[in-house]
Amino acid sequence: MRNLVRFLTKNSFIFLFLLLEIFAFWMLIANNSYQNSKFFNSSNFFVGNFYSTTRNIKDYFNLKQVNKELAEQNAKLQSNNISSFVKVYGRTYQINDTSYHQTYIYSTAKVVNNSTNKRQNYITIDKGDLNGIEAEMGVISANGVVGIVKNVSKNFSSVMSVLHDKNKLSAKIKKSGYYGSLVWEGNNYREAQLKDIPNHVKLVVGDTVVTTGYSSIFPENILIGTVSAFDLPEGNNFYNITITFAVDFKNLSHIYVVRSLQKNERELLEQESQQEIKE
Repeated sequence: MRNLVRFLTKNSFIFLFLLLEIFAFWMLIANNSYQNSKFFNSSNFFVGNFYSTTRNIKDYFNLKQVNKELAEQNAKLQSNNISSFVKVYGRTYQINDTSYHQTYIYSTAKVVNNSTNKRQNYITIDKGDLNGIEAEMGVISANGVVGIVKNVSKNFSSVMSVLHDKNKLSAKIKKSGYYGSLVWEGNNYREAQLKDIPNHVKLVVGDTVVTTGYSSIFPENILIGTVSAFDLPEGNNFYNITITFAVDFKNLSHIYVVRSLQKNERELLEQESQQEIKE
């Protein structure tokens, strides 16, 4: 305390000078309209910049939550998209209020582990049985097809990536509608091969490749990638086609798990038909 008093006494003239300077500055502003307006305009400018910078910093740290909310909103939009519904017809009439019913619903999840450098790659997501995730559900991202759920625990699920040498997808050239099997041969995480497209189909580099909807896992016309190269070996009836994935599997974060509401009904009917053929 004694040191503080000594310090104030020793520097009293400096403090008095500063106090008089502040008082003089205030008198100048208070008694002159021009200086008054300039001062407050400048103050508003600096205060505005301060609040703007503070807001930007807060927004930056809130990006994680914003991304999560956007992913959830996109899942709701996907579930309500017309491609997730099928049209219902009566025998001779159609009821407008019930002309569509939903066939697919989407759930958001986040990738917590991922591999791309093996021949059999898997992705781990942070949703499991407690969230209604089941094996054989499709997995997509905002850019396209990702894989198929294989194993599920209470809180996590393991997804067989498209980058898996045993994962074959039913895919088609969107423009022509001709379909084949999409396989990944383990050479490049950005590319795969589309098999069984007949040689009379007209192809161009850049053709869009999408899901067929023939399986009950993925809806029709979900993007897979684009044709990047093709050739027709002499004497062969089918093209060799290379496609570039729309999804960058080294940059996966938020994904959507696709549940087919008609999967069990469809598979049961197909099993019964196969059983009849055998008999």
